[in-house]
Amino acid sequence: MSHVHEASGSAANRVKTLVGALEDAHVLTERELDASIEAFLSRAQPANGGRIVARAWVDPEFRRRLLADGNAAVAELGIDLAHWAPVKLRVVANEPGRHNLIVCTLCSCYPLALLGPSPAWYKSNAYRSRAVRDPRGVLAEFGTQLGDDVEITVWDSTAEVRYLVLPQRPAGTKRATEDALAALVTRNGLIGTALV
Repeated sequence: MSHVHEASGSAANRVKTLVGALEDAHVLTERELDASIEAFLSRAQPANGGRIVARAWVDPEFRRRLLADGNAAVAELGIDLAHWAPVKLRVVANEPGRHNLIVCTLCSCYPLALLGPSPAWYKSNAYRSRAVRDPRGVLAEFGTQLGDDVEITVWDSTAEVRYLVLPQRPAGTKRATEDALAALVTRNGLIGTALV
């Protein structure tokens, strides 16, 4: 599978043709397709990513499993990444001296089920091109200032692989509950444009 790079009008025509073919074959109506998409999107939200991170912060064994096999670990929390298409989830951990940033340079591949709909800036040509060339400058524009001693790794999502940043646990949260920790996690923190 590869990235799809077509004009939006052409893609819209292809979708319309496909929906018509599904209806003609009595496989699915447009209304059923809309309902299915709406149901998926209602489950696709940044809170899923927050739950994953909070569990990794409080459960070292879950963290180990998450970093080794993201798909299997998130499935433990009832999150199915294969709902629409089989993708591999790779989770990368921020650590002292290392910061991770996610981009999709060719289009906008994104772990929708874990982060909800992607922000417009993630899909913009400016972010997609500059995140690789000048990650420190891009982070600064988001208000994320990192020391010169912090190495930044940029991960490029593909049609087959999605990335998720596991932020560092904030200081002073040792006694916080898992729910309270999950509430601290932001979509931008999971992409790497912000610290948590």
